[in-house]
Amino acid sequence: MKTYSLTAFEANGEKILDESFQADNDDAAKLQGEKLLSEKNLLEKTHRCTSPNGKLLLFHS
Repeated sequence: MKTYSLTAFEANGEKILDESFQADNDDAAKLQGEKLLSEKNLLEKTHRCTSPNGKLLLFHS
């Protein structure tokens, strides 16, 4: 399992979510990140999900 980072921001740049989670691979992490954002009603906020080596898996601005 690898540790991925999920971050979301308000329009003014304020960080409103900063979570780490475990996933087997990048595809699973992308799905899990989208699920977490959906559960917290943050899909329409600026967000990003990155892999342990810095690969950008999700991004919305």
